[in-house]
Amino acid sequence: MNKQIYQERKIKMMGGLTDIPGVLVGNAEDKGGRTGCTVILCPSGAVPGVDVSGGSPGTQNTDFLRAGTAEYPVYGLLLTGGSFFGLPATGGVMRWITEQRIAEVPLVPAAVIFDLPYAQGSPPPDAALAYAACQAANGGPLAEGNVGAGAGATIGKIYGRPMKGGLGTASLHIPGGPVVAALAVVNALGDIWDQGRIVVGALRPDGDFVNQTQALLHNVPSPLFFTSTTIAVVATTARLTKAEANRVARLADDGMARSISPNHTQWDGDTIFCLALGQHTSNLSSDALITQVGTAAATVLEQAIIRGALAAQSGGCTP
Repeated sequence: MNKQIYQERKIKMMGGLTDIPGVLVGNAEDKGGRTGCTVILCPSGAVPGVDVSGGSPGTQNTDFLRAGTAEYPVYGLLLTGGSFFGLPATGGVMRWITEQRIAEVPLVPAAVIFDLPYAQGSPPPDAALAYAACQAANGGPLAEGNVGAGAGATIGKIYGRPMKGGLGTASLHIPGGPVVAALAVVNALGDIWDQGRIVVGALRPDGDFVNQTQALLHNVPSPLFFTSTTIAVVATTARLTKAEANRVARLADDGMARSISPNHTQWDGDTIFCLALGQHTSNLSSDALITQVGTAAATVLEQAIIRGALAAQSGGCTP
């Protein structure tokens, strides 16, 4: 059933993060396919923003993305498994960027997911794996599901048995305006919701969904808390300042709220990056443009999360 839903969702909203000109995406997994990393490259640079909303974030270089800091472009981002052990993998992205003579001292923000239980002892992503992801990066259609940083992702970990999580992406073109796209690595503690129903989440022994939100509200005993997170990138061809990109990242968070419940718990490290790479303004004022792009970002992020969760179910992997 989930595979059928994914195919329907795939038809409704095609496209992905590489629909933004100047964005390249590459994935790499360990030999066992139990963990991995995803690299987003912007060789011509991008204006960055960030929103960190989870209670247990695992990030690097996010302070440099906030409004009021130096106006320094971002040339690459790393989304990776391995929890905090995966953060040093940014060295591989920095090496690739400097070898390509894109920047002498590149800023590479990063965010991690906690996939150690599923990795089952596999070494965390390192600089070599991130470098391989850079070498694989391209502007073509993106694989979804159990790939890259989504290789070790799982969903639904408060009560019941988790289901597989994964990587998803989506995009839309605002008529007469900018393109807005998102990529998400879905490793949520909560359940994934689509149009008012759970489509991926914690399972009872009989295979039905637990509905973890209701379980929490009814004080169901013996929760099985595990550290989790959903990390994402939204990108646009709109012309944004750094402060505006930060605001768009914050507005995109509505997409997480609509598709994940419970969301932003103390065991989630939810983080959203924003990358602005264009000159579209839609002839709007700054406030109107931010609202338009932020609303679109929330929409595509919601779809990317749902697509990543559903695509993982058709990938043949089990937690």
